[in-house]
Parts: sequence; C-alpha cells; structure tokens
Amino acid sequence: MKAPLEGMRVIEAASFVAVPAAGALLGDLGAEVIKVEVPRGEVFRRSRLKYAGYSSEFSEWPAFLMDNRGKRSLPLDLTDPAACDALVRLVGTADIFVTNLLPGRRRKYGLDHETLLARYPRLIVGAISGYGLAGDEADRPAFDYAAYWARTGMMDAMRDEGVPPSLLRPGIGDHAAATNLVCGILSALRLRDADGRGRFVDVSLLETGFHALGNDLATALVTGEPPKRHDRRAPPNPLWNSYPVADGRWILLVMVEPERYWPGLCRAIDRKDLLDDPRFAEPFTRARHGAELTRILEQAFAARPLEVWRPILDAAGLIWSPVQRLDEAIRDPQAEALGCFQPVEHPKAGSYRTMTAPFRIDGAPAVAARPPSELGADAKTLLREVGIDEAEIERLTLDPRRAKEAK
Repeated sequence: MKAPLEGMRVIEAASFVAVPAAGALLGDLGAEVIKVEVPRGEVFRRSRLKYAGYSSEFSEWPAFLMDNRGKRSLPLDLTDPAACDALVRLVGTADIFVTNLLPGRRRKYGLDHETLLARYPRLIVGAISGYGLAGDEADRPAFDYAAYWARTGMMDAMRDEGVPPSLLRPGIGDHAAATNLVCGILSALRLRDADGRGRFVDVSLLETGFHALGNDLATALVTGEPPKRHDRRAPPNPLWNSYPVADGRWILLVMVEPERYWPGLCRAIDRKDLLDDPRFAEPFTRARHGAELTRILEQAFAARPLEVWRPILDAAGLIWSPVQRLDEAIRDPQAEALGCFQPVEHPKAGSYRTMTAPFRIDGAPAVAARPPSELGADAKTLLREVGIDEAEIERLTLDPRRAKEAK
C-alpha cells in the first residue's frame, strides 16, 4: 500500500519547532516536504550540543534533525522580491503550504492565505501563531513558553503548593500545536476531495494550551476560579501522589479511584492494619487525614529501593510509574517494543536515533526516517523546476558570505 500522503508536496516556510514538527509528521505520512529557510540556515540548524552544556561530540543539533527529518532544503532571502516570487511559484507546485511567519509578514511577502488561495484555489494553507488571527495580538511574537505555558494559566497551575513557577521544557507546546495543525490539514484535504476547494487551517499556541489544559479549563469556565494546587504533603487522595523510595528515586501512584486499590496497596506495603484504621476507612475520612496517611506511605516506601518496589507494586495490580529520567525513558523496554525510535545515518555526524511518528496506521507503510538535506542541497533543482533562469538561480543561491564579498 502507498503511504497516506504519497505523491503530495508540502512547502514549509518556518523556523524553530511548531510548524517544522508538523512538516515532519506530514513527511512521516509520505509527503515530500521542502523546507524554506533563511540563507544562513535557521538558528536550530546552527545550534550545537556543546553550547548547551552537553559533553557529546555529536556534530549536529538533534532536535533540528528530528523535526526536519527527510526534508529537502531551499534557502531564500524573502526580503528579496525575486526570492518571494520564486517561493510563490514553488507553492504553486504543492498541495500544502505551512508557515509560522507572523500574519503581517505573510501579507508583506504575498504568503497570506487570501493571496495564495486566490492564485491557487486547491491549495491547503496551514499556519501556527502565538495568538491567532483575531484581536489586537495577531502579530505579537511568541514562543510556546509564553503563549502556551504562561498565558493560558498552565504555568501557574502546573506547580505544587508553595513551589515557584517553572519553565516549560523546550518544544512541548510546539509539538502539541504541530499535531493540531496536521489534524486540521488532513481534514482540509478530505474537504478538498469532496469539493475541489483549498482551505486555510489556523492554529494558535494559545488555543492549543487551553485544549491541553482542558479539564481544569472546563471547570474554570463554570466556576470562574483557579484550580486548587496539588500539595503532596497533604493531598486529598494520597493514592494519587508522588513518594521517595530508599535509593533517592521517586515513584508516582495514580489510583484516581482509590477504593478499588486501597486494599491492594495496604497489602503491598505490608500495612494491612491500615484497613481497620478508622481514619482511613473510606475516601472522605482518608481525605480529611491525607497528611497523616501521606506520612505513613512515605515511611513505608522509603524502606525499599525502586527495583524492589517494581515487582511488588506490579503484582498488586496498582496503577503507578517510576519517575524516570529521560536517559532511562529512551531505553524503556516498552518504548523499544513500540519502535518509538529509529536509527538514522547522517552523512557527516554518523549514526543516531530519532523519534518516529507517534502513531501507526494499519496497512500503511512506515516512512523510514532520513536526515534533512544539507542547507541548500536542493535549491538549484527546485528553482529550475519553476522556470527561474540560471543567472537568477546563481544569484538567489549565492552563499551570503560570498555575496557580501562580491559587493
């Protein structure tokens, strides 16, 4: 069988994470993806591990390789009208155009959806911005740290009582927004199949954050109140809480329905006496005595290391997880069983592993992960394809440093 988007072309004019991650997912579905970036190459392409404090000698930026896997490269200086014209021509060869340029810059370069759809009525245009197209902040620049994490209330809600707000880890909101954009694009393609018309798909980091925070958001919309912060020292349900174990590691219990698991937990920690303790007889009394029960559970869990607790908690049928470090998570046997990570050969950096598509489609072939093209490797071929003459191709693809020397 063919991959779902085999034969389709995507033009991506974007940098950093959210839209490039969407482009990578479209590539995983079989589309050809052409990455348009600034002549020097976007910042992520030029980042290096040693500058971020890692000891690895790997010569590329792994996050860039992941979110740009398999893409062809076309550097263009969009401040040059001829480069804009070349890009617009190239968009005419595509099924899908995706960008994270701010709305004002899209209009400036003729890459806004109104202009493109007027010229190419079957085109699907997708965009991710911080705050969407409506309102006074449509052109407000943003990263997911601001629009997804801080602005939505998530940063404030995602902390325990008495703990200051923490930074989001890189790209989390961006990858969530990328999934939303791909979902919208696939829906727009389905509509185009029905009526032949292209569509514009608009995704914002702000709305993506609200959706991710959906449970608390739904309650806040009704009550007008912020959610109660978790306090692990005195939780209303101590069976839904984190606990340190003997070797300095942590475990997380996630028994949202505590009645089902209370007897099994008591047996697992060798405290069957707690079943007859009136303070913990049922969920409401247990909640009133949450701080006392938490101290008891802390003492019990602190008596044994993580590797001793694993088989005990599993045998009891409890819902729990070790709090793994990321270097452990990437070696998790379940991740290996799912095939979450693929080996890739890079022409300069050598072998590395990267993330695969986070979904499987029965009967559809998986697209093998490939490294992105070297900066500019596909530029001349792509520009010839849309009829740019050789002299102009040479000018448009001239290395910025050489161009400066030529002047």
